[in-house]
Amino acid sequence: MRPALTLYSTWGCHLCDEAEQLLLQAGLEGRFQVVDIVDDTQAFARYRLMIPVLCLGDNELCWPFDTHRLATWLKDVQ
Repeated sequence: MRPALTLYSTWGCHLCDEAEQLLLQAGLEGRFQVVDIVDDTQAFARYRLMIPVLCLGDNELCWPFDTHRLATWLKDVQ
């Protein structure tokens, strides 16, 4: 089963690394997948100026976010 959350990211993006660390600190290990927008034409077109972006279905959490905003967003979308 695929993780429900998707973190749109790209290699060498320090903000993306920070976002991934926040997800791990929030105890979400194994519950999200990281998609490099370079490998996904649609994701690149949509998110190239916005990454990192966390998605659950049609719900998006765009950077900047912190642990509090992440927790609030997760509660609202789940």
